[in-house]
Amino acid sequence: MNLKGKRVGVGLTGSHHTFSKVFLQIENLMNQGVEVIPIASYTVQSTETKFGRGEDHLKKLEELTGQKVITSMPDAEPLGPDKPLDCMVIAPLTGNSMAKFANGITDNPVLMAAKSTIRNQNPVVLSVTTNDALGLNGVNLMRLLNSKYIFFVPFGQDNPMKKPNSLVANLDLLEDTIKSAIDHEQLQPIIIPF
Repeated sequence: MNLKGKRVGVGLTGSHHTFSKVFLQIENLMNQGVEVIPIASYTVQSTETKFGRGEDHLKKLEELTGQKVITSMPDAEPLGPDKPLDCMVIAPLTGNSMAKFANGITDNPVLMAAKSTIRNQNPVVLSVTTNDALGLNGVNLMRLLNSKYIFFVPFGQDNPMKKPNSLVANLDLLEDTIKSAIDHEQLQPIIIPF
């Protein structure tokens, strides 16, 4: 499948150390003629870490995509009925956002965009990055794995000895996951070695 001309939303949530990898994937999608719609959670917008400031991340998203970042719930909601996406990606998907999404909590622009995409029966691709996916968040992971219109970038344990509950997606598989998701198929294998 050729992704040229597809509208793909890319929503960032708080796993700041992963942003540089996500930016590379956005650049890859843009080079293929994908219209990337950038969306940022409130945490991304307002948090300063050793990986950068919120405003710098938003600026980078706008430079990469040529689009204004969606930063509010009212601006994300039209991605449902008025400006539908072919696919919505949440990368990275933190444990906090995973728990909210699995339980129908829509309290930031990224989750609103995902909800709006599912409303259109279009795929949502999740790129999990969390230290508790195999811990308390395991129930939420399982719920999402068995939900219609939701697909995962293949993931694995990044450090099973020191972080036995941690899972991280392989972002190099994002493009292939999007292609499969648009065909309503999960890219396999979903669980991969690191």
